[in-house]
Amino acid sequence: MSRSDDVLKLHRLAHGGGSAALLGWLATRLGGWTGLVLHAAAGAGDPADPGGPEQGERPPGAAVRGAAEMSARGVRSAVLHDAGSATLLFALDDRRALAAVLPLPHPAEAPALLADAVAPLALVLRAEEAERREARAAVAEARSREAVLRLLMGGQLPIAHQIAEALRPSLPDPMRIHVAECRSGRLAEVARLCQELTGGRAWVVRCPVYVRHLIMLVPADEPAVSAGHDTLAGALTAVAPDCAVGVSGELPLSQAPAAYTQAFHALAVARGRGERHARFGPGPEPELAAREAGADWAGTLLAPLHAYEPRRPQDPDGQELRATAHAWLNFGSHATRLLKVHRNTLAARLRLIETLLGLDLTRLGDQAALSLALRLTPGAGRGSGAAPAGAPGLDAVLRDPQVTDWARAHLSRLTGPDAPAGARDTVRTWLAHDARLVPAAAALGVSVPGARKRLARIEALLERSLLQSPSGRYDLWLAHRAEELAE
Repeated sequence: MSRSDDVLKLHRLAHGGGSAALLGWLATRLGGWTGLVLHAAAGAGDPADPGGPEQGERPPGAAVRGAAEMSARGVRSAVLHDAGSATLLFALDDRRALAAVLPLPHPAEAPALLADAVAPLALVLRAEEAERREARAAVAEARSREAVLRLLMGGQLPIAHQIAEALRPSLPDPMRIHVAECRSGRLAEVARLCQELTGGRAWVVRCPVYVRHLIMLVPADEPAVSAGHDTLAGALTAVAPDCAVGVSGELPLSQAPAAYTQAFHALAVARGRGERHARFGPGPEPELAAREAGADWAGTLLAPLHAYEPRRPQDPDGQELRATAHAWLNFGSHATRLLKVHRNTLAARLRLIETLLGLDLTRLGDQAALSLALRLTPGAGRGSGAAPAGAPGLDAVLRDPQVTDWARAHLSRLTGPDAPAGARDTVRTWLAHDARLVPAAAALGVSVPGARKRLARIEALLERSLLQSPSGRYDLWLAHRAEELAE
């Protein structure tokens, strides 16, 4: 093979296979070890760790000594002979050298071939380093955007604003939240389209819990969402036909958790529609109906949580326990992904919350009570722990006429003309078994898939997600209990 053929091969390998392929071919071509070593003068730790492509083994001692000798003499190339081998070194930059340890006698063309390899190898190494830096930057930005989302869901708006300003764009206020569901390979395409249609004004982040979901905070004054029909959601589903999009109502940024829940409920409706997108259905939320009657009750229930002081600095405080409760109620076992904790840590925190609040979180009624209390005290910080005098219990809150009216309106669809046969009984039985599908199916005398299909039809009727979290099961339980008390 001529030198020109070797040079052509080197450039082809650098372009198509990268530094690892180029070094592997050199080793085969020369019949010895070929790789990268650090100059001793680089001061970057162990010379055996050049920070380049995976070599599969540490450089031979002869290569390490040769790099140190070359650096000490201030030369750009060197040849060292040991018993039975020769080490040839050529500097790639101020930090690394290309080295080959070859048995004697080494091929005559080895020095020229290694010298010819320096330029393409140095270029491809710089390109690979740039790719790694870009990948690290992308990961850092994605994690920062996820952190902003977590801060919003925890009610910590000032910090969320500070981080968002560094990443751009600013967080929209007021806004609508869009939740898009599609194959994970299409999420980047959907995100790009959303930015194009909104002129880069939307805040887009991948959902940290559901890998097939994309969360988009879109300015409420965006023309694509302020018309009578949602052209943004329609455009997204047109480009990705397998995509479904749920859209919240217009809310201030401080109500981002409620907006996300609305969009998630709308997504459950969108899955069953031909157009594959839907807005959150009308109707008041229980926290609005219970705001006057329930404020003291919620403060009383959560006071021990807000006043909790951990014994050790590394243990969660009251604010972290509140965030844990909110995440678990919304996402169940998937809350570990949002909170970045182990499942055993989540279980231990939930046991502590039960002890502090005197609740049994295996019971749907206690889950619903905690969910309502958290929504009635948004962004509550650390409190004094003093319970308001004469604060009512949950039943007293649910007897309030405004709550009764909300409950009847919320349940009216279950007995309306569009309701499937037995919808009310199906829901009652499911709630009576703490929203657990297997015992509810047995009590209804149907199979588990049959019970799931019934609840899926009721999801479309109520325009609320029931089988996936965030679920409307807490509101259904509260509505049924309020109706029972009214009767």
